[in-house]
Amino acid sequence: MLRRAADYQELWHQIDFATLDIPERFNMGVACTDVNDPSARALTVVNRDRTSRDYTFGEVTEQANRLANALIALGIGRGDVVGVVNPASFETGSAYMGLLRMGAVALPLSSLFGPDALRYRLDNAGARAVITSAANAPKVREALAGAPDVPLLVIDGAGEGEHDYRRALAAASPAFTPVETAAEDPAFLIYTSGTTGDPKGALHAHRIVFGHIPAFETIFEFYPQANDVLWSPADWAWIAGIMDILVPAWFYGLPVVVDLDGAFNAERAVWLMREFRVTLTLLPATALRVIRASGLPGGDFAYRSVCSGGEALGAELLRWSEEFFGCTVNEGYGQTELNACIGNCATVYPVKPGSLGRSLPGAVAVVLDADGNPVLDQLGEIAVDRRHPSTMLEYWRNPSATAEKFHGNWLLTGDLGKQDTDGYIWFEARKDDVINSAGYRIGPGEIESSLGAHPAVAMAAVIGVPDERRGQVPKAFVVPRDGYAGDDALADQLRTHVRERLAPHEVPRQIVFLDDLPKTTTGKIMRRALRDL
Repeated sequence: MLRRAADYQELWHQIDFATLDIPERFNMGVACTDVNDPSARALTVVNRDRTSRDYTFGEVTEQANRLANALIALGIGRGDVVGVVNPASFETGSAYMGLLRMGAVALPLSSLFGPDALRYRLDNAGARAVITSAANAPKVREALAGAPDVPLLVIDGAGEGEHDYRRALAAASPAFTPVETAAEDPAFLIYTSGTTGDPKGALHAHRIVFGHIPAFETIFEFYPQANDVLWSPADWAWIAGIMDILVPAWFYGLPVVVDLDGAFNAERAVWLMREFRVTLTLLPATALRVIRASGLPGGDFAYRSVCSGGEALGAELLRWSEEFFGCTVNEGYGQTELNACIGNCATVYPVKPGSLGRSLPGAVAVVLDADGNPVLDQLGEIAVDRRHPSTMLEYWRNPSATAEKFHGNWLLTGDLGKQDTDGYIWFEARKDDVINSAGYRIGPGEIESSLGAHPAVAMAAVIGVPDERRGQVPKAFVVPRDGYAGDDALADQLRTHVRERLAPHEVPRQIVFLDDLPKTTTGKIMRRALRDL
């Protein structure tokens, strides 16, 4: 645990990831369960009617053990990939712990995904089993069509040939000896959006914990402290929800609050924060803007620190947030491939509004010029020393993309920025075409493929355009096939098509119909030209 420091240098020098002695044998699922008091509260689940139920670490461990035994009985073992398509809940948290404890690889998948998005990820990952809710089961079944050998465990609604999750766990033993995994063994496979083509799976090792804990001890103002409680609307299908909230909390035996209501609502979120005396949270800029726009009064919170990320808040929103919550607001920066590497700790070093912050303890973040050399006050690519424990193992089944992600010991983020003489890094733009919308990183390739599968579409290209609330939103340019009119009716059909096949945040907010798309001499679509249209 980090010591409270008087200044940035004292804080940063407390840990050196290049020489950090990480245990050779380490299991994240054991570290987040077995070492905690089994009678202590691990989770509070808030139902849609605002009633709630608490679960202890003992209950989490027993559920995790039963799941491990149930999966082993189905032929699932160490190193196998298991998909989890279920919102944040007792079942999801326990499932992650069970998979980690048995040495399997957890594949978190968002409930927002449609069947096409699920099919690609499950197939590419080679998933050996899937755990899902009854609400998500229909699209998971469609995604698994043609894969009858993949067992489907459905929570509260199994069909013929499927496995009832609760019945399977009830029949399994609550005793399980965790697999002795290496710190370098794979733990999570989380898909990130590609700039073109298919999404890429970032494979993470159990050692990822040793990178995240110091980062959030900093951002969360030297947690854990007495009575700390964590909550966030961040989906547990993404690295932010898992590694910024769930794992940091359970690693230190702290309770997490989750809301089964689903969609983010300002009034409900503010009620929940006050009612359950949340002290630490992750709120993206979009959520902060929604709360501010609601006009709800601030104050009466238990907060010690609010973390925000996904985009810079700016001076005005930062000031409002601190006044509303009555605490420090520290921004953090990272990616699925290497999360939580840049950020702030307002009680130790000054915040420069608009910047991403400075390298977090142990991390080395720089800006590289075209020759790969660190520079100050010059535009270049933000990069992080790959010897950080949170660095992914690889892009799953994609060695060429893995090689392109690194330059020597630097992990290349694909973000352009500048670093000032004080070490603060300022984001300028994406190097590629990834769309950053309300905290989601959206690859245009998957949306383009979905649009292209519609019978009315000859060609499609997608870019991100500015949006006051979400930062960016997808905008599509479509060339209709002969016989189809590019009108509002077709635009509505295409939006529905994408929403049903992918996810709501990937639906183009604008669709422009063109006779042709601008291309290079080699036939590649020129997205930069589309930005001028």
